[in-house]
Amino acid sequence: MTEVVIIGGGVMGVSTAFHLAEAGVDVVLLERDTLGSGSTSRAAGGVRAQFSDPVNIALGLRSLEAFERFGTRPGAEIDLRQHGYLFLLDDADDVAAFETSVRLQNSLGVPSRMISVEEARELSPLISAEGLLGAAFSPRDGHCTPEAVVQGYARAARRLGATIRQRCRVTGIRVEDGEIVGVQTDQEFVRTSTVVCAAGAWSAAIGEMAGVLLPVRPLRRQIRVTGPMPVPPDLPFTIDFGSTFYFHPEGPGLLIGMSDPEQDFGFDTRVSDEWLERLGAAATRRAPALTDVGIARGWAGLYEVSPDHNAIVGESATVSRFLYATGFSGHGFLQGPAIGEVLRDLVLGRTPVVDVSSLDVTRFATEAVRREHNVV
Repeated sequence: MTEVVIIGGGVMGVSTAFHLAEAGVDVVLLERDTLGSGSTSRAAGGVRAQFSDPVNIALGLRSLEAFERFGTRPGAEIDLRQHGYLFLLDDADDVAAFETSVRLQNSLGVPSRMISVEEARELSPLISAEGLLGAAFSPRDGHCTPEAVVQGYARAARRLGATIRQRCRVTGIRVEDGEIVGVQTDQEFVRTSTVVCAAGAWSAAIGEMAGVLLPVRPLRRQIRVTGPMPVPPDLPFTIDFGSTFYFHPEGPGLLIGMSDPEQDFGFDTRVSDEWLERLGAAATRRAPALTDVGIARGWAGLYEVSPDHNAIVGESATVSRFLYATGFSGHGFLQGPAIGEVLRDLVLGRTPVVDVSSLDVTRFATEAVRREHNVV
């Protein structure tokens, strides 16, 4: 009999496994492929607390603190670069919204600030200032390596006694009289009374196995990495908020990406030439120097998108001890450390380190949805 079974070996799953194992809980983590092989390994790696919602700010800030001390707890090098997040704004309504967000962030301990176009140009000299009205910047934000975070948590979880089973596909969850009996895999039946769903874009299918509705849908997001180019050593993670075009240093070049308003929901992770054309147009407008640099490689991953683009975190009201953390809509990696702590606390019946009650899935039934403005 296992105390807790975690489904999903991305950052959410391994963070939860580490924090539970650290608390002395008997944990088995099941991953259908290899650790981090889903959305986490394909993330851009940004870490920030610049959000408009107090819960997202708190989760981002607590996770930033965890990333900063990752070398000692759990103990791994994650190539953290805190050169800031820079949001470029070309719309007056967005400027006003970010001004409101910055005041809220400051009240919660985030050192963000509104800056002039001229200062934005100094921080990120690759940009064109054409059409910009202002910018928002927080020096504590940055980026790190998602795969290193996953492996760091996984190694520490194993040291603390957690069992991690890779290439082990969950095929069913047995529920009797509203209580979990165990998890069926393609290899064995694991008896447990507690399941944590951290399956990212596949969470809806896992929830269905237990009779729990998790309204998340997969959406392809693509990334490219340029060839070598001169990159300022302290270049911030730069986001052209109006177009969603972004870039940050990656090896000898830049990691670049943007959302695609024409993308349909689905599990397609092929790279798209049509998207690349739109990316090129956005780069030409906001960072024209990039148009002279070749593309070295690229990939596509999946967001798990919730109806209001905010996370869905909590425990089922209908199936005892079925917990879930999904629907992060693009900001899951950066909230992984804090969510692992929250799930630990929920499993143990403690008051969570961050109050996530507003992220419970029941908000969609009551129309108590939350809107996060600072997402791309």
